Amino acid sequence: MFGKLPIRSSAAAGGGLLRRALRSRVNNNDARQLSTAEAAHDTNFPSYLLENPTTEITQFPSGLRVASETMLGANTATVGVWIDAGSRYETIHNNGAAHFLEHMAFKGTPRRTQYNLEVEIENMGGHLNAYTSREQTVYFAKVFEKDVPRAMDILADILLRSRLDAAAVERERDVILREMKEVNKQNEELVLDHLHATAFDGSGLGRTILGPEQNIKNLTRDDLREDDLREYIDTHYLAPQMVIAGAGAVNHSHLCELADYYFGGLKSELNEEQKNSDAVCLDTGNFAGGDCRIHFNSDPMASFALAYEGSSWTSEYAYPLMILQTIIGSFDRAVGKNPTSQLCYDVAANELANSISTFNTCYKDTGLFGFYAVAEREKVHDLAACMTKNIAQLVHHITEEDVERAKIALKATMLMGLDGNTNVCEDIGRQLLTYGRRITPVEIFQRIEEMTVDDIKAAAHKVFYDKDHAMAAVGGIEGMPSYEWLRNNSM
Repeated sequence: MFGKLPIRSSAAAGGGLLRRALRSRVNNNDARQLSTAEAAHDTNFPSYLLENPTTEITQFPSGLRVASETMLGANTATVGVWIDAGSRYETIHNNGAAHFLEHMAFKGTPRRTQYNLEVEIENMGGHLNAYTSREQTVYFAKVFEKDVPRAMDILADILLRSRLDAAAVERERDVILREMKEVNKQNEELVLDHLHATAFDGSGLGRTILGPEQNIKNLTRDDLREDDLREYIDTHYLAPQMVIAGAGAVNHSHLCELADYYFGGLKSELNEEQKNSDAVCLDTGNFAGGDCRIHFNSDPMASFALAYEGSSWTSEYAYPLMILQTIIGSFDRAVGKNPTSQLCYDVAANELANSISTFNTCYKDTGLFGFYAVAEREKVHDLAACMTKNIAQLVHHITEEDVERAKIALKATMLMGLDGNTNVCEDIGRQLLTYGRRITPVEIFQRIEEMTVDDIKAAAHKVFYDKDHAMAAVGGIEGMPSYEWLRNNSM
């Protein structure tokens, strides 16, 4: 089935580490990228930032991109495939297909049974995982340096040649239906799914990742043209929509050879019939706002999310909103976290909620910025009043001290998020799909440093002032004020 596998010895792989660390092949698109020399001249950044390994990127003629970061001294590597396809790209008829395929990928291929796949990964001491989000599907493996070629073989096998036999589809259908029941028992997951459905009513972002129960029951695997799962693969797993990412003990040239060998056969575009098919869907994420309330008389607690339209990944408001999220922060009575914002202080001092947190979710063309809270049902009205009052006054209460403290916390959070080659690999894959390039930690720090109090106030004004909101609430919510009351009192 395969030709000769490109193998590179450990000595050859190690010999090029220093050379790769001294050169950058990060592609240069329209967005500004700050070089380490510029950063060193403009700002006194710490040496661990300026000496951060470079990310090498190669794009094949097919549109497939390979990106990697070699980490000197690493003995393990993470390699994976990031696909620009998730529940947002599905239609109302095949919603749930991406998540279903994620499950099916581990059920065997013509070359490997499920048992053989599990034993092979276990014998390598490796980890194989996958996840689906609204905009991306990801498959990745963490292995020893010598096992990177085998990991790429396995990833290509399960991704492109999953067996999808009828018996396995039926077994996994039951597994996903049970998973759906468990998810629906988690109030936060339930609330955020309803929030998206309300905020982006009628568009792809409003659909759930698992899909509706009816779709899960009806997705098929047969030899007919309406084969939902195979059709999804054929229309979404295209070379330009995929990134092969690696971090740790990886050699970029070798990773390119492996990517070409295993993924070189991916098609670059759809045929005319597929372009006109209902299976291809990417609509605009229009924020509609709205209200969704699910009242349970027997529930002593209320869980709800209140959100406004946020920013896309590439918006000028992306970084100011990250800082604003950090400024507002969170409060959890169980851990006794010291509240730093006026909102969290008011909630803590008056014991209005068990917990309240701020979220800032970015998508390609829009986002959600809001609050998630859990409170006793008797305190819902007072909590809502406290939140709207603080939202209305927020733009006037942001100080230089708030911004500087948030900058430090945000930089620390971002650096901790890059701890380990799996996190770095995840960052590379995600950024190439969202930005088309890798933004270095130096550039991230520089952008954070450039933010001023006026920038944060402008972002807060844009998000909150005289804007419609979306709300989803579950549990004992009879005390929740009306949509109109919430809107009028948050201006």
